[in-house]
Formats: sequence, C-alpha cells, structure tokens
Amino acid sequence: MTWLQRYWLQHYATSAIWIAPLGAVAVALAAVRVLHWIEADLGWEAKLNPETARAVLTTLAASMFTFVVFVSSALLVAVQLASAQLTPRIVAIVFKDPVTKLSLTFFVLSFTFTLGALIRIKESVPLLTAQVAAYSCLSSLAVFLFLLDHVGKTLTAGGALRLLGRLGRNVIVHIYPRRLSEIPDSTQTSGTLSAPAARTITSSKDGTVLAFDVCGLVSLARRADCVIQLAPQVGDFIATGDPLFRIHGGGETLTSTELYQSVAIGHERTMEQDPAYVFRIMVDIASKALSPAINDPTSAVLAIDQIHHLLRNVGSRYLDEGQVRDAKGQLRLIYRTPDWEDFVHLAITEIRQFGAQSIQINRRLRAMLENLIQTVPQERAKLLRQELNILRRSAQRFFTEPEDRALADVSDLQGVGGKHGHSQAVGQSQPASSHAAADTPGVDALLAPSQSPPVNGGHHHDR
Repeated sequence: MTWLQRYWLQHYATSAIWIAPLGAVAVALAAVRVLHWIEADLGWEAKLNPETARAVLTTLAASMFTFVVFVSSALLVAVQLASAQLTPRIVAIVFKDPVTKLSLTFFVLSFTFTLGALIRIKESVPLLTAQVAAYSCLSSLAVFLFLLDHVGKTLTAGGALRLLGRLGRNVIVHIYPRRLSEIPDSTQTSGTLSAPAARTITSSKDGTVLAFDVCGLVSLARRADCVIQLAPQVGDFIATGDPLFRIHGGGETLTSTELYQSVAIGHERTMEQDPAYVFRIMVDIASKALSPAINDPTSAVLAIDQIHHLLRNVGSRYLDEGQVRDAKGQLRLIYRTPDWEDFVHLAITEIRQFGAQSIQINRRLRAMLENLIQTVPQERAKLLRQELNILRRSAQRFFTEPEDRALADVSDLQGVGGKHGHSQAVGQSQPASSHAAADTPGVDALLAPSQSPPVNGGHHHDR
C-alpha cells in the first residue's frame, strides 16, 4: 500500500461518520448471539410473559429507530445553522467530533441489539439479552441528553473557537516541534537552488494540496541522487497542468507515478500539515461576525482570544525552513512553508480592516499586539510593532471624535468593559500611548501606564 493510499484511508476513516455505526451493527449481532448462547447454556430465563416482553422490546426498537433518525436530522440542521452563522468550514470539524460519532454508534448498537433480542423471544424470555436490550435503550436517553448538551456548547461561537484553538495547538506542536530557544544561534539557513530544474512534473488533476510524504520524497530523491522541489505550498489550489514537482540535479530514474503517490490533492484544506488553515477558519469567523449583516463584534473578540494564544505559540517556535536533508547531510527535498510574517498578516490584517470602525476590536487587537511584543522573541516583535502602528493610524482615520480615538487607543482584553491598560490585566507594563487627545479632560490619566523595556528574548532566527 502506497503512502497516498494510506493517507486517504486514514483521512476517510477519521472524517466519515457512518463507519463506526456500521461497525456497531456487527458488534451488536455478535454480542446478542454470544449472550443468548450463555443464557441458553445456563438455563437463565426471565419470569416475564413472552407477549409482554415482546411488546416492550418492539416498542423500544421502533422508538430507537425513530430516535436515530431524529438525532441525525437534528444534527444536520444544527450544523447547517452553525455553518451559516460561523463558517462553512466548521462542518467537517463537527463531523470529526468523537463525542458525536460515539453517540450515534451507541444508538445504532442499542437498536440492533434490541432487534436481536426480540427475535429470540419464543415460549420463554431470555434473561440476559432482554435486560441488556431494555437497559441499553434507557441508557441511550442519557447519551442523547449528553450529546444535546455537547453539541449545543460546541456549535456556539465560543465553543467552536475553543475547539479550533485546541486543534490548532496540536497541529502547531506537531508541525513545529522545536522551540526557537532550542535552536543554536550558529544555525544557518540553507540557500536556495540557483540552477534551473532539469525536469518539471505537472499536476494530473485539480484540487488543493492537503499533505505530502516527507520521508518518502527524501527516499526517492536519495535513490535517484537528485533534489525534489514541491512547487505548491500545502493549502494552495493547483490546476491540471500546473507545476507540481521540480527535479534538480538528475533524477532521470524518477517516474511521475512515484511522485504522484507522495502528495495528496483534495477538495478542501485540512489541518494535518497546514497550521495556517486554523488561523484561516478563525479569521473567517471573526470577519463574518464583523460584517454589517451580522454586526457581532463580541464573537470576533472571542476569535481574537484564540488567535492571540495561537500566535504566541507560533511565535515561540522554530518555523521550518522547508529544506530536508538525508542522513549524509545532502539536500534532498525543498518545499514552501509559511513564515512568521505570513502568520501575522493572516491573523491580523483582515480583522483589523473589517473591524476598523469598532472600538471593541481596536482595543482587543491592541491588547493582543502589546502582549505579543512583550512575550515573543524580539526579532519577531518588530513586525508586531509595525502592525501596532498601522492600528493606531487606522483608529485616527476612522474615529473623528477625540473621545472615541482616546478609547480606541487603550488596550482591553475584553474589547470593551475590561480594565484600562493591557499591562494591568496581564501583570506587565506597556509603553505609554502617544496618541491620546490632549484636549480631552481626564483622558491622560487613563492612557499613562508605567513604562518598562521589553523582555529580551533575542535569537537570530525569523522563522
């Protein structure tokens, strides 16, 4: 089995919601057969009227079938409403939720087991199968209430963003396992290839680049004694005929089929090798919340809360150079990967533009930027200072009243309603703002937190 086949098998198994319930049917049929064999061997029978037991289990089985259909339909409606309110990209994440999958699996298991127990009631009532069937149906009611509570909390703006934040932290640690402080200062970035490519392999289909096999491509390049360059970045859309691979320094023995089996191209971006996709979804949620049709800046602040922590996580890690060497130190694979500037622009630019006329968004973005300037390594803080200056200029342009400009020029982790000054909220000092309105009584007192130099986290890497 090739890497591509394994990838698609794993991807489908984790995203398909029907596989576990279908497996529950086989498990239930096997379980009812085993239990019936045990009770028949031991002679266990319930002291119940067979007609009464048959009527009860028939009612429970019919109710469970209706229950499964109702839960599935309600779940689809809830997901569609959440996708319209938040973002369509939330649908795939909800269907991957293990709680949803396990709940539906238990419902199908109970329904199938009850049917199996029902057909085994003849002149007497089997003790084990009848009791397990009855209590599993009752347990399904408790599972349904738990599922209702879970889905209701997950599909709110705060619940969905917390879920995205947890997924984002996991993928960031997976893709960028080393912290920036763990990289020696003497580490030098590798240069790019100057010679033109000997061969170019074009894509055979349309789609988005989802993932690629790093180890497999390095092995192919070592065997063919060449350097393989993956032209598109993970998350890029590629059309048929666009360059997919460039081969440098030989590689005559490499075939297109081998290379095609090392990259997955699908319909929609995934998070496995694409940490920027998490930021993309959060920014989409914030942008929709800031649209005039919805006008919900508080939901956008919830998105900034999660973006804040993810950006701090990215800022503390060594972002891969996109160059992989073999065991002998020979360069074998080159691929494009987002750098610190890409993450910052993705996380901030659109929210700042769409929320330019919201005091709440300006204050929350300011709190995020000032905190990140204090906490990330200083070579990465330069870009954040530029974003902070852009935010100041944007506030001056959109807020004509001096009182509004003064309010927008204050950090607030809640957007509006928190303590004045981000330093008071996080226990760190911040530079005093130089853009307070001088002619506004009482404003200077609000905009004068103490000064302290930024924390020195000096390194020599900007990735």
